[in-house]
Amino acid sequence: MQRMTALISAALLSAGLMSATAHAQQDPAAAPEQPQAAAPTMDVSDEQLQQFADASEDIVVISEEYTERLHAAEDEAAQQEVQMEANDKMVEAVEESGLDVDTFNTIGQAVQQDPELMQRVQEMVES
Repeated sequence: MQRMTALISAALLSAGLMSATAHAQQDPAAAPEQPQAAAPTMDVSDEQLQQFADASEDIVVISEEYTERLHAAEDEAAQQEVQMEANDKMVEAVEESGLDVDTFNTIGQAVQQDPELMQRVQEMVES
């Protein structure tokens, strides 16, 4: 369950990465100021960051597809089944990118806390 929550959080982060650039281009003043947390710096290679960006793009697609299916589910058991299937697909997407789930989540946290790292991921997603 904790793994699913982390992946879903990553999917939401990824969705934010995908739309942040477009939003910032429309109205740069609309970006909210966020306090800088003292985060440990993570040495992320360009290859790992590209793997993260690739997996994030796949996770956004999976998240959108399964969100629709989740809303269409008739009861809690059906919703749980959809969530488990979505989680499996997200794990598969991460592993196919060449990362393990823990590394993906660690990079995701680093990206959230490091604006420079986030910029690098956004550039990779756009290219």
